[in-house]
Amino acid sequence: MKQLKTSLSHLIQLSDSELEFLESKLVRHEYKAKSIIINQEKIVDSIFFIDKGLLRTYYLQDSKEINTYFACEGQFITVYSSFITQSPSIEFLEAINDCVLYSISFDTMKALYAYDSKFEKLGRIIAEKNYLCIIDRTRKMQSLTAKEKYLDFIDSHDKKIVTGVPQHQIATYLGIAPESLSRVRKQIVTS
Repeated sequence: MKQLKTSLSHLIQLSDSELEFLESKLVRHEYKAKSIIINQEKIVDSIFFIDKGLLRTYYLQDSKEINTYFACEGQFITVYSSFITQSPSIEFLEAINDCVLYSISFDTMKALYAYDSKFEKLGRIIAEKNYLCIIDRTRKMQSLTAKEKYLDFIDSHDKKIVTGVPQHQIATYLGIAPESLSRVRKQIVTS
């Protein structure tokens, strides 16, 4: 819970009683590596805070996994489009390694919003960060070379993600072939 308190303190200021109220609504989960937490086609009912572990979202295209997001300790994750609209998910959420997560259901989030406007602010900030992340990624996908994409990935992602995510998953996230990523990594090491 210390990790959650630290992460929240960077987003909003909660009193001890507000924090206790929030903690009373959280549900703790443990998942083993490679566990599917959210299945494609299912309506996403929860948003997760990562206390421990590394997760990814991805979808299937012609039976190939296309990674769309990675997150580690101290971050929130879900398939936001499904969570917000309460419509079937177009993506999967998977634990890359063993994880400890805390979830807040969609209905609980609505109850938190009604309880105090600070929680509405938290929901807005999380949604805004998600939107800005998507816009930034789209721009980079359209304008950067493979080498620039990888260098930006290294600079903009937590070291746990850079070192803990398999290279073939990073390649699909960057929109490049695994062989191209391998060449880029060799260029960087030799330069």
